[in-house]
Amino acid sequence: MSAQYPQFKAAACHVASAYLDSTASAEKAVALIGEAARAGANLVIFPEGYMPGFPLWAALRAPIRNHELFKRIAAESVRIDGPEIGAVRAAARRHGVLVSLGFSESTEASVGCLWNSNVLIGRDGAILNHHRKLVPTFYEKLVWANGDARGLRVVSTEIGRVGMLICGENTNPLARYALMAQGEQVHISTYPPAWPTRPPGESAAYDLRRAIEIRAGAHAFEAKVFNIVCSAVLDRAARAILCDGDDALADIVERTPAGVSMVLDPTGSHVVEAHQGDETILYANIDVSACVEPKQFHDVVGYYNRFDIFRLNVDRSPRDPITFDAPAAQPIGGGDGPDFGSPDPDLREPAQPLRRTGT
Repeated sequence: MSAQYPQFKAAACHVASAYLDSTASAEKAVALIGEAARAGANLVIFPEGYMPGFPLWAALRAPIRNHELFKRIAAESVRIDGPEIGAVRAAARRHGVLVSLGFSESTEASVGCLWNSNVLIGRDGAILNHHRKLVPTFYEKLVWANGDARGLRVVSTEIGRVGMLICGENTNPLARYALMAQGEQVHISTYPPAWPTRPPGESAAYDLRRAIEIRAGAHAFEAKVFNIVCSAVLDRAARAILCDGDDALADIVERTPAGVSMVLDPTGSHVVEAHQGDETILYANIDVSACVEPKQFHDVVGYYNRFDIFRLNVDRSPRDPITFDAPAAQPIGGGDGPDFGSPDPDLREPAQPLRRTGT
């Protein structure tokens, strides 16, 4: 049987969260999934930490000033089997699209242990992959814990073989190679709305757009994949919470380079014009067959490598806080417990669509 190379339409939702409100963020995601599906999208992508929003305060103030905000993000972080993810899964199933969603994940094992996570949802609403960022970057360590490699996977889907990494993971050559070596064809990269490291104007200040361009181009070119980048947006409500009336913080947020969304082909070229700024949905038509020809030049998981010299081993063992040798006892009274995957019937479509960008 000859190889099949799908063609599909991707939608990168370059949008703001309903900041520190996971229920409202889920409602917005459901509406955007419907809008993108009506525009013909087969894959709908949301930014890093979309639910309930990226904890930018960790860069702006000393840790002793951020306890209340940490409590808020902990309270609004969600479970993979919770109703917020369940609503998004139901929307994916209803519209027959794949969905990639970034979220802050909580656990019943601890009220304060959170992960920077991403979930890939299938057209039938099934969870295809659940990835926790391997290492929180810089000040993110004040909010999120280390993940593990259980979600360092490439998934075979109707649109091709899909892998995903979160923000700075796209700088990790071994994490990227682990996806390349699983036959990745479509790569999803998610990013925050901004990433301040110094006061704006200093020569060493981090330029998130430039960093994304370098990383995204490198992975697209080296892996010979389509790289779909989706960054978040800070709206007025988020800025008000982050700055809390402090003009100096407002100036930092205003002048720090914002994230950018883009779609690159296997040569590293733009499929559509990149977008930085206000909310939009960035659309791009993708033909996976374009991944084949460039492999003739550099196939780093095939002939263009030396497996007699280099070896990579990935440990996918879950890093759980406790394991039990015997099955856990059933709750008194029996039953299967609450249905966390059922959709919220009150989720509604938006009255006005967002501006569209791309094809």
